[in-house]
Amino acid sequence: MKLVIKSFKNNYQERAVVELVETWATTNEHLAILLAQLSAVVFPPTTLSSRHNHGGLGRGVDAGEEYWHRLRSLGRLRGWANPNLQENPNPFTGIGTHRRGNPSIISNNHSTFYQNINYTVEQTTICSFHSSIRRIMEKLILFVLFFGIMIIANAQDRLTGQTFATRSEVLAQNGMAATSQPLATQAALDILKKGGSAMDAAIAANAVLGLVEPASCGIGGDIFAIVWDAKEEKLYGFNGSGRSPKALDRNYFVERKMDYVPFIGPLPVSVPGCVDGWFEMHKKYGKLDMQQILQPAIQYARNGFPVSEVIAYEMSTSADRRKDLPGFKETYMPGGSPPKKGDVFKNPDLGNTYEKIAKGGRDAFYKGDIARTIDTYMKAHGGLLSYDDLASHTSNWIEPVSTNYRGYDVWELPPNGQGTAALQMLNIMEAYDIKSMGFGSAEYLHVLTEAKKLAYEDRAKFYADPEFNTIPIEQLLSKDYAAQRRALIDPDLAADEYPAGEIESGNTTYLTVADKDGNMVSLIQSIYAVFASGMVPDGLGFVLQNRGQMFNVKDADHFNVLEPSKRPFHTIIPAFITKDGKPWVSFGLMGGAVQPQGHAQIVANLVDFGMGLQEAGDAPRMRHAGSSQPTGSQMKNGGVLNLESGFDYKVIRELRKKGHTISFAVGIYGGYQAIMLDWANKVYYGASESRKDGQAAGY
Repeated sequence: MKLVIKSFKNNYQERAVVELVETWATTNEHLAILLAQLSAVVFPPTTLSSRHNHGGLGRGVDAGEEYWHRLRSLGRLRGWANPNLQENPNPFTGIGTHRRGNPSIISNNHSTFYQNINYTVEQTTICSFHSSIRRIMEKLILFVLFFGIMIIANAQDRLTGQTFATRSEVLAQNGMAATSQPLATQAALDILKKGGSAMDAAIAANAVLGLVEPASCGIGGDIFAIVWDAKEEKLYGFNGSGRSPKALDRNYFVERKMDYVPFIGPLPVSVPGCVDGWFEMHKKYGKLDMQQILQPAIQYARNGFPVSEVIAYEMSTSADRRKDLPGFKETYMPGGSPPKKGDVFKNPDLGNTYEKIAKGGRDAFYKGDIARTIDTYMKAHGGLLSYDDLASHTSNWIEPVSTNYRGYDVWELPPNGQGTAALQMLNIMEAYDIKSMGFGSAEYLHVLTEAKKLAYEDRAKFYADPEFNTIPIEQLLSKDYAAQRRALIDPDLAADEYPAGEIESGNTTYLTVADKDGNMVSLIQSIYAVFASGMVPDGLGFVLQNRGQMFNVKDADHFNVLEPSKRPFHTIIPAFITKDGKPWVSFGLMGGAVQPQGHAQIVANLVDFGMGLQEAGDAPRMRHAGSSQPTGSQMKNGGVLNLESGFDYKVIRELRKKGHTISFAVGIYGGYQAIMLDWANKVYYGASESRKDGQAAGY
């Protein structure tokens, strides 16, 4: 339809539109869109800068934008059916254009938006109220009321808990698994039911994920874990990350005038540490043999499995860019395109590779035919990773690091990973009364964002391979150092940049499993970017990681500078929380640079805001982007604060007043899985958030 409405001013109608927008936003997107946009034309603007000259948004496009954001903040509209609307969800202004009180530029987004849902609003400002306009509005309101009543009858609201929670936690006593794909969760449970340990089940789940979620993980990547040993009542850390080729150093890129390691192709490939990690951890905590553990993945690889929704989308986003790389199209684009949701996908090459590993052990991968195939493939296509690099690879058990946050010990792994940043953030946040600020408040989000900026400056400067550097972990995690860093935060103004601390010298998948004996595994495994390097060795069925892209080749003196046989800076981090020396929560939140800030938000949700395990993951998140990086880039403009649906527009407005550049995006906030142990009742709680295809299940 084409709807032509002339603008008018009237407080009664303003209140009516506000009420309708907030009432119907949770029930029907098209009615909500219509009403939100009507609010922009019903109340004409004064000047574009009026929002900055008054205490609030009062007229015209300003009013319409506020109502639109109120609509988003209800948290029910996760994205529109039309992909154009997902890219630019705000029909009133350009995304992220408000900065330090400057008027926004009103873009053409709204006209495109109107066309997308087949109606046009023509705005004509007049000074008097016309009775004909009133009749149109009255009929419109009656129309919406009539259909809205029917819609409300079908609304689905939960009886208990937070309004943003998508489901209840899963409760069980004998075992629990939470992964990002239900087939992997079920494989883990099957292993537990056969008498396998939590580690057996975690490896089985990881192997299945490498098949069913190939854009995020697989045996071409690295692995990290934190393990609660119930017998010893102790946490152990594991670093299964690989190293750079012995034949590659910074000079290779300097000579070619390259400031960064490329994202795809042979150059960012480092030694895959996953398979060695499986066998090292299995040696310490395994019960069943590897042939039993890998059998579910082998069967799915050969017989096929239906591709799930989010994973199908992720596969489609990066396949085209990599389709011409050797071996990629043959493995991941059957028929010339990546599989769609519901397509039954087979990867017999990966099934054969898994079988060789199951029978021949870790040496089949690092010293056998698989290693020789990788060596031949890399030499043929300009790569420097060699058989010798694979044969000399080792993983190692390490001590986790921790900080105490309001009586809870939060555990991460030390560098070369980025887990320390989450602990630094929590140390900075601890001095603030986060609980009184309230979840989703401007005060809380400001503190959280500035704490992130501060921690990430140290992350960019100090986090690297400890075998090549003396990392000042003790100083970075001290409460005194946190106090020094906290003093740099202005409560009323977002910083454009922060210095790193001056200290004296001296695309990923996460899963968690718990077994009947009380052992818990927090495991994360990744090939880094979506489909990583895109390099798929002949007949092996998996893509090699591009983790070497994270090296710094600009600064010869940087901690993270590329050197031969060195571990790169790593983003993947498992996490764990203990209380009074006993395990409480095993959790992780995959998603590159979002992980430390995501971990800090999960801890605050559980500890400060008293959320349940599922609520803590479903709650709307922020993700700040643009901080300085270990690869050499520097933050100079304060970066961008991305906010999910669910934050009130009044909060967004206050954050803009503090100088934050606000943006809205979908799919960048990570994927959370968690298991909590209720010691009093001996019950496991499992949670898997709705942003992924995942499942938590127990027995």
